[in-house]
Amino acid sequence: MKGLVIKSTGSCLIVRMDDGQNQECHVKGNFRIKGIRTTNPVAVGDIVEVENLPDGTNWITAIAPRRNYIIRRSTNLSKEAHILAANLDQVLLLVTVNHPVTSPTFIDRFLATAEAYRVPVILVINKVDLYSNEEIEKAREWEQLYTSLHYQVMTISVNVPADVERVREQLTGKVTLLSGNSGVGKSTILNALFGETKTRTGLISTSHDKGMHTTTFSEMYALPSVHCALSTVNCQQSWLIDTPGVKGFGGVEMNKYEVSHYFRELFQVGQQCRYSDCLHMGEPGCAVIPAVEQGQIALSRYESYISLLGDAEESKYR
Repeated sequence: MKGLVIKSTGSCLIVRMDDGQNQECHVKGNFRIKGIRTTNPVAVGDIVEVENLPDGTNWITAIAPRRNYIIRRSTNLSKEAHILAANLDQVLLLVTVNHPVTSPTFIDRFLATAEAYRVPVILVINKVDLYSNEEIEKAREWEQLYTSLHYQVMTISVNVPADVERVREQLTGKVTLLSGNSGVGKSTILNALFGETKTRTGLISTSHDKGMHTTTFSEMYALPSVHCALSTVNCQQSWLIDTPGVKGFGGVEMNKYEVSHYFRELFQVGQQCRYSDCLHMGEPGCAVIPAVEQGQIALSRYESYISLLGDAEESKYR
């Protein structure tokens, strides 16, 4: 029987079967010896085959080929990576200028990983109702920067119903991963979209102005759709995947000579470099560094590239 993995609890997975029923399933140990070098060989969003045994247990025996996924470096040193979710139409990346501060490097690392796996990203700058004039100006700078790179950017406050509806419109008929640092408002926006308390919301640590984890495991929610409810024809279900807050975002599975390909402006300008394998670190004839010095490429983006390039260099020793 086939099903969709909608929740990971670490010890087991919840699978929505083709008949609409949820089953608690376990993972066959042989996935861990088939060259799958991740902490979670089966991820939320996977389409899987399930075998029901006479003793009442259910086992995932196969995973359908993934069309994409979002992956990050694991905190578990015995493994290389952790898959946040698979088979995505897009990512809703929630960020905040303050309360807590989202690092531009975190944003750029996430965007680069999404570029590598061809997953579109909508950058959502949240909590604009809490910002000072200086912070509002910073939000505008972020919006201008990433819009100029042809990313879709939204500025919202979850406390404004019209903003929540703007977000809802972006999710219709799609499988969307909701991600961001702890404390940026993922649980709050999830609750607002559902009109009910779907997940717990956490406070911001006053000592460090950082978010505290409220989501422990990844889970996939079917979004209610007015259009679907009123329609006489079938329409595609909208899914939103909530994940634990991400504090850092280390790159994995990247060749150092390809890292610049995942920074749109670096890739474009880099085609003018003298050498095709230029790493943009001072090589003769490099076109990228002059573009940074002249303000054609944002310094923050170049610094994020150098940071991610360090991850790619490190990976060869793993």
